[in-house]
Amino acid sequence: MPSDLAIARAARLLPIEAVAERMGLPESAIERYGDGLAKVRPSALDVLASRPEGRYILVTAVTPTPLGEGKTTTTIGLAQAMHHIGRTAILAIRQPSMGPTFGIKGGAAGGGYSQVVPMEQINLHLTGDIHAVTAANNLLAAMIDNHLYQGNALGLDPYSITWRRVLDVSDRVLRNMAVGLGGRGDGPPRQTGFDIAVASEVMAILALTTDLADMRARMGRIVVGQGRDGAPVTAEGLRAAGAMTALMKEALKPTLVQTLENTPALVHAGPFANIAHGNSSIMADRIGIRAADFLITEAGFGADIGAEKFFNIKCRASGLRPDAAVVVTTVRAMKLHSGRHRVRPGRPLPEAMLAERPEEVQEGLGNLTKQIDIVRMHGVTPVVCINRFPTDHASEIQAIAGAAAAAGVRCAEARHWAEGGAGAVELARLVVEAAEEPSDFRFLYALDQPIRTKIETIAHRVYGAGEVAYEALAERQIAQFEASGFGALPICMAKTHLSLTDDPTRVGAPTGFPLRVREVRASVGAGFIYPLLGEMRTMPGLPSAPAAERIDVDLETEEVTGLS
Repeated sequence: MPSDLAIARAARLLPIEAVAERMGLPESAIERYGDGLAKVRPSALDVLASRPEGRYILVTAVTPTPLGEGKTTTTIGLAQAMHHIGRTAILAIRQPSMGPTFGIKGGAAGGGYSQVVPMEQINLHLTGDIHAVTAANNLLAAMIDNHLYQGNALGLDPYSITWRRVLDVSDRVLRNMAVGLGGRGDGPPRQTGFDIAVASEVMAILALTTDLADMRARMGRIVVGQGRDGAPVTAEGLRAAGAMTALMKEALKPTLVQTLENTPALVHAGPFANIAHGNSSIMADRIGIRAADFLITEAGFGADIGAEKFFNIKCRASGLRPDAAVVVTTVRAMKLHSGRHRVRPGRPLPEAMLAERPEEVQEGLGNLTKQIDIVRMHGVTPVVCINRFPTDHASEIQAIAGAAAAAGVRCAEARHWAEGGAGAVELARLVVEAAEEPSDFRFLYALDQPIRTKIETIAHRVYGAGEVAYEALAERQIAQFEASGFGALPICMAKTHLSLTDDPTRVGAPTGFPLRVREVRASVGAGFIYPLLGEMRTMPGLPSAPAAERIDVDLETEEVTGLS
């Protein structure tokens, strides 16, 4: 097959106005942003207000290998397939971070014949939303340090400051650093560091906000540290929230693009699921759900990470309720969860994983069963999608299909990477069936429960953990947050995406394992409590052979090369 980039460039695209028209949006509801892109104005919500809501479909997955299992590709392929069976669909996905694009994973705009385009813009700057997040985040950081320098009228304790600077590039040497070195005019010295931009609370706010007024209020509620009296110090108190909102005003508008088959796609916000809530924006969903029969969105990584946060954080904020969920799995993921193979980030799969070994698939199926259970415990009907790779064997596919049948779950093999929407027609039919069944959606926990109770509910029921241990710092932080009135917020676990446990080397579906809560943070503006389990990095590093080494510009055509 041609490369993803070659396929994308050969696509016959509609004018972006025609894509908007497919959604029922007039030209007045969009703002063109170069060729093939448009921002969707908030007024689109008024245009679509009289239309009924479509079905709401989540795409999630098993615990992935470091190379990913094609969840975004499946989201796109499924949306395209809906048109093949006479239904309309819109998809809503996150904007790719340039950290993975230049690092291990490469781009995140789908693959093969299930892509959103234009590929180069989507994987690089798009319409600049991540840059706006970076600017707003770092403006607040600058105003914090300036406040200290100018006399610290709020009495902010420098040792309590949790707000860090961000950058949308993986750069491990920035994780921990000292600022304010030099003369007195360079500001007071203190220890801090950088996170990747998509881990910023500003990005989480962008994804969860419902309108400009809500965004302004959320910006003001951001807590950056404590005063010497123990009271929270906020962005509002620092008089930074207004300017931050001004920087983010245009980023509030989702970006409209299209798939290779001209299906409308909304790309908006990009929080990671292991260190944030991992879902695209409520704004995009509220627009898309009234513009087609089906709105298809995805949550990051496995169901234990992104889907749990979709159900318990995003759906609380949006008021939208899912009608069905697709659980993506692959033969290679099931073989990994047999425990017989070791996969390293940035390196090809071991040759042994490509041999026909259905018994290894069988040994790893516990992880799929667990992810199905996570979807079901929220009252949502799951549909298993076996994302077919060219190296898969029929006996291995059958092993997965058999496990789905034993669990009483609909299951389809899909070839959308090689065949586009036509390769996911059976999946689309099963999703329609599942979505038309009565829904019994429910949250996993009540917000008025204590913070520890909510953490332990997720740990025991979603992950399968045994004892949950809290380090002394985490216990102090929980007590402080509850005393400050933050106890009624939902929980956004920060945990490795490579395991149901807090140990990335433990595969399969272990049970009864101990879980360690190292630290607990409060993202009050975004609206969640943020426990860190195990050794979590909020700033990734580059691999030994980063994708950036292969990316360049053809000086004759001025086209980007090497994106994948």
